[in-house]
Amino acid sequence: MNMTLLAGLIVVSIILVVYALWPRQDEQGDAIKRRMAGRKADVDISGARQQAKDSVARKVLEAVTPMAVRSSSTQDLDSMSKLRVKLSMAGFRSESAPMSYLASKTIVGAILGLAAVAFSWANGYPLLTAAGIVMTAVGAGFLGPNFWLSSAITKRQDQVRRGLPDTLDMLVISVESGLGLDAAFQRVGDEMSHVHPALSDELQLVTIESQMGIPRSEALRNFTLRSGLDETKSLVAIVNQAERFGTSIARALRNQSDALRVKRRQAAEESAQKTAVKLMAPLILFIFPAIMVVMAGPAGLKVMDALSETPGLL
Repeated sequence: MNMTLLAGLIVVSIILVVYALWPRQDEQGDAIKRRMAGRKADVDISGARQQAKDSVARKVLEAVTPMAVRSSSTQDLDSMSKLRVKLSMAGFRSESAPMSYLASKTIVGAILGLAAVAFSWANGYPLLTAAGIVMTAVGAGFLGPNFWLSSAITKRQDQVRRGLPDTLDMLVISVESGLGLDAAFQRVGDEMSHVHPALSDELQLVTIESQMGIPRSEALRNFTLRSGLDETKSLVAIVNQAERFGTSIARALRNQSDALRVKRRQAAEESAQKTAVKLMAPLILFIFPAIMVVMAGPAGLKVMDALSETPGLL
């Protein structure tokens, strides 16, 4: 019993530490907005306390992360670069995001491993069975963050994809009203922050990179890498081509917006067509058996009564 209580306390403490140290997207968004406005965060008593907590958490992270990362880290710089790109596609762009992610793999594996050990010991499983349960739990904990990251990337890509047509319309209006492309990106990023926050953050990052002296084409290429969408790649290619040949950017953006709206409508129609096929499984498993019981049940009962009253028919 003492071992179970100790394992439970360790699991709870590790979960609380991971929750406190995990980077939050809203904090990154606030930092981007402060950079865009050219001001610092307001400092008050509560902010000072939060800053003190963050500094303590950062020290704990710096002390714990190397030990947790050692079992899951790789010396391949290409792999680390790909991991950083995947995390940026999910919306986590801080410097400590790759280390925190690798540490989470080890920590989650250790938590599930301890839970499996406590479960096996409490139920009195044999050694081989307990070893299999522990190995399965550790493997699931080690691979769990991979599935979570893939889900986060897919969710963010859907958010960016849904916001592209509306954002392009806003860009067309801004460019036609006389704003430059960089100013249009900044204005649209501010206006779309409440409607499509993911795409707004990406546009603000493009503006920040342009203000830092990075060429616009490279900033837009970084945008395509962070989004990982074919729609953004085609958009960036159209913008670069319009700038290179001196054609109207507003007309190119309008054509791209119309194409994206047509593509979104076709995707909606495709999803509607798939609905009938997806309904077959619940209809066969749940609806049809109930209908058969309601319709054939009384007749079946009458047939059974008739057969029981005339034994010679059996």
